[in-house]
Amino acid sequence: MTSSIGTGRDAAPASPASRGPAAAATGAAAIEIGELRFAYPDGTEALRGLGLRIEPGEKVALLGPNGAGKSTLMLHLVGILRGRGDIRVLGLPLTDSTVKAVRAQVGLLFSNPDDQLFSPTVLEDVAYGPLYMGLPPDEVLARARRALADVGMEAYEARAPHHLSLGQKRRVAIATVLSMGAPILALDEPSASLDPAARRELIQLLARLDRTMLISTHDLALARDLLPRTVIMDEGRVVADGPSATLLEDGPLLARHGLEALEPRSPQARASH
Repeated sequence: MTSSIGTGRDAAPASPASRGPAAAATGAAAIEIGELRFAYPDGTEALRGLGLRIEPGEKVALLGPNGAGKSTLMLHLVGILRGRGDIRVLGLPLTDSTVKAVRAQVGLLFSNPDDQLFSPTVLEDVAYGPLYMGLPPDEVLARARRALADVGMEAYEARAPHHLSLGQKRRVAIATVLSMGAPILALDEPSASLDPAARRELIQLLARLDRTMLISTHDLALARDLLPRTVIMDEGRVVADGPSATLLEDGPLLARHGLEALEPRSPQARASH
């Protein structure tokens, strides 16, 4: 590594069983959003009074058709976009004066890994976040290498990111988020373009992590296997919210919002989960 390191609603409340146990102890939600509204300069209304609460420790799928506002919502969580409404992260209001502190609590994965990778080498990219946090060089290096090992990319630390395949770039981008050590992960399409083996490894990795997660995805099987709660967005609003096992097999509900239901699990598969 270089020396730079030294420098209209179908909504139902989610099942209480899917909520994290820390919520009762702290009282503060991991993420709490109230009446969030945002329009792009061309007048497109991307968020229309959206409300959402996620408790510490919850793992939540964010589903919806293209244009539903999912990525716009993700960018609001770290203040990249700023609309009207209230956003609180672990009880801290997101404001101009707190945005840096909020970003230290939320690890955001962009949907396009090229938006996240810009350094000469993979290791420098993964080390950028801890370096920005002001950590000592030894800890920066240790975090970066541990995150690369977690996603199976430790052998690529000296490679230039633009020489990697799309799937490899996505895994490195995930490592950049993991290296920050944030208690909340906001991941936008993490399994896109991964081959089946890499996708399985990703699911196993995320299942091991003891962190709050909000994952925007079109991979409904990932949502069912990894994320106990599902939130469905459409036209800038939350239109359904409940247990993944129920919502992801509700064909009429999903069809109304441009999604296809998963096939019901066999009794044997249900028992194994």
